[in-house]
Amino acid sequence: MPRLFEPITLRELTVRNRIWLAPMCQYSCENRDGVPGAWHLVHLGARAQGGFGLVMSEAAAVVPEGRISPQDAGIWNDDQAHAWAQVAEFVHSQHAAFGVQLAHAGRKASTFRPFVGEPKGSVPVDEGGWASVGPSDLAFPGLAAPRGLSQQEIAEVVAAFGAAAARADAAGIDVVEIHAAHGYLIHEFLSPLSNTRTDAYGGTLENRARLLFEVYEAVRANFSESKPVLVRMSASEWTEGGFDIAEATEVAVQLQHAGVDLIDVSSGGNVLADIPIGPSYQVPLAGEIAGAGVTTGAVGLITEPAQAEGILATGDADVVLLARAALREPNWPLRAAHELGLDWREAPYPPQYTRGKW
Repeated sequence: MPRLFEPITLRELTVRNRIWLAPMCQYSCENRDGVPGAWHLVHLGARAQGGFGLVMSEAAAVVPEGRISPQDAGIWNDDQAHAWAQVAEFVHSQHAAFGVQLAHAGRKASTFRPFVGEPKGSVPVDEGGWASVGPSDLAFPGLAAPRGLSQQEIAEVVAAFGAAAARADAAGIDVVEIHAAHGYLIHEFLSPLSNTRTDAYGGTLENRARLLFEVYEAVRANFSESKPVLVRMSASEWTEGGFDIAEATEVAVQLQHAGVDLIDVSSGGNVLADIPIGPSYQVPLAGEIAGAGVTTGAVGLITEPAQAEGILATGDADVVLLARAALREPNWPLRAAHELGLDWREAPYPPQYTRGKW
């Protein structure tokens, strides 16, 4: 049995394999109401049919102003949760687990979606945009400056994450992931490059990580104990003086001690940086955190089955999450099963697709 196809159990959830779909923004809520629709059902459902063990939604904003773009999905109201429940139902029918990523875009909110032919930068208020917020009033390059959050507003953000987790739980969602990466709000607090506060949420690593731990506690309190909670973290900013692998490892260990079930290890996104992008370029970061005894997922240009199998075999991660490769090839796990020598009867084929087996 290739390690990629060994089940993994987190709390009381057993996922059928270790090939997971990474969260990827679709910018496709055309009514700008945050409600996922037919695109999301087909996009995510196809990957469940294709054999992924856990299918993860895109970033779902916990408040309207937490969206990256006006066309982002959300989970700040019951209509959105009901729509996610329909996606979950189909994903479950394909014997896969379904997760929703809980997110707040912070100073990177209210931007035009990155589609060909559309404008770049911040969406003006008179065109459907809104004022962004962050830990401080420092702008991300090319975007409007945010307004620094008050401590009362921080408490409201924490409560919104908790309420979103409760909606996800009631919708039958198996997993939630807290988005603390890619330069969005929680990552902005973690990084001294974007957080210049002098109160209890700035300065030391303990203070900069305070929001993340408060969000986790709120999410955990509102999500069934039997279900796992994950955290996605940018373990390097690829810039001197930023949140780095040493701090990320320290935070990851503390999160695991607090009860987080897996750290989804990514990097970058908070500042402009020269990132050495290439196959498996983020895997060493996952390996560093895994070496500290933390259950981890690895991402970052993982494209080939043998490459993914090697990541698990060396202990650099417990699962792999595919993004761009999964956009190109919804049935990637089925090809991986063939290339790694797994009998097709043991591969995650829907019965309707076995006539097309490798």
